[in-house]
Amino acid sequence: MSEAETTNKAAARRFIEEVWNKGNLAVIDELTAPGAVTHDPNNPNTAPGPEGTRQLVSLYRQAFPDVHFTLEDVLAEGDKVVTRVTATGTHQRDLPGVPATGKRASVQGVSIARYENGKVVESWTSFDFLGLFQQLGVIPKIGAVPTAAKS
Repeated sequence: MSEAETTNKAAARRFIEEVWNKGNLAVIDELTAPGAVTHDPNNPNTAPGPEGTRQLVSLYRQAFPDVHFTLEDVLAEGDKVVTRVTATGTHQRDLPGVPATGKRASVQGVSIARYENGKVVESWTSFDFLGLFQQLGVIPKIGAVPTAAKS
């Protein structure tokens, strides 16, 4: 493994631990390049750069104040790092369009981040929001039969 791959993997781990788990938003400036682009179908309008990342992290940390990310896998090749995580937390405050439910949920996600000079310049992220919303009771579970329809 190259020195850059090792450095980038360490940065990805640090982002999960410091930013997501500890809420240290100042670290975002150290690990995210100005103009960094985020591709996320669940958050398609994320602003570029550290400010967009800060807004996104703040949104979820406010809705799930006890959020904890567990790193399941961290893989690096060239200038890219792939992380697979499980996030758990209690939905204590509103998400846009989703009032707080007070329910605990767990969601898995994968992110691919491209690094330059130790900072993320572009990322592609996907979390299982269908599963999250089912756990929160916002939408029914697939295959669940509504009570009124049961015979």
